[in-house]
Amino acid sequence: MSVFMDLSVSYTPDRSRLRSLVETAAHLGFSTVAINYMFEPTAKKKQEVPAPMPIGEVMDQLPVVQGRSRPIRVLNRLTIVTSDSSHFRPNAAEYRRFELLAVQPTSEKLFHAACMMYDIDIICIPVTEKLPFFFKRAPVNRAVDRGVVFEVSYSAAIRDSTMRRYTIANANSLMDVCKGKPLELRGPYDITNLGLLFGLSDGDAKEAVSSTCRSVLLHAETRRTASGIIYTMKSCSEASCQQEGPPATAPCRFTVQPL
Repeated sequence: MSVFMDLSVSYTPDRSRLRSLVETAAHLGFSTVAINYMFEPTAKKKQEVPAPMPIGEVMDQLPVVQGRSRPIRVLNRLTIVTSDSSHFRPNAAEYRRFELLAVQPTSEKLFHAACMMYDIDIICIPVTEKLPFFFKRAPVNRAVDRGVVFEVSYSAAIRDSTMRRYTIANANSLMDVCKGKPLELRGPYDITNLGLLFGLSDGDAKEAVSSTCRSVLLHAETRRTASGIIYTMKSCSEASCQQEGPPATAPCRFTVQPL
């Protein structure tokens, strides 16, 4: 059975709304979601990176995933909108509070830097307007080789016909450069059909919300644990381990966007 994930559930300070989004995701069959905190630095004044809200402050108990016997997993993600090279700070301690790190570059120079150098998990492709640059094969292939994935949000495409044209055009342009390598979109089975408009095959569209998502989380975990050399996990007593069953053989990992 496929495990689906949505790695870009937009953060809202309205706790009841955020709780509803997580509950809806679990009802739709998402095993994992990431609360996405958008951060857009400006040159006018210094801004603080938002601190993620503990999920325990949003809900007392996580909802059980539809069709499964386990509760949904909730992660925190930071997306930095970069319009200047100084907006991304590689060693910022604030970034470590998030399991996933993404950037949304606004120029070709910053897109190239994100693909080639930035220690991130996801590169977001803006779809609300025509891109001011063209995708080039060398940086895109370098990002793929480094384990970084590209994200295209479909939310704008279902609200406005102009946005729909930009979404499809930008996704097709990226797919041409990727040579069919799977990029991640979002959503379960119905979104795999939308993936056809983006130039994905049926198999690639399904991978975009399952195995590709797991790869992103694995990449994020290795980025946060000394390149995968060191990994720690909480031990348990023999009795409790027998009650809970054997531990998972590998950590989960994923990627996607808002409901």
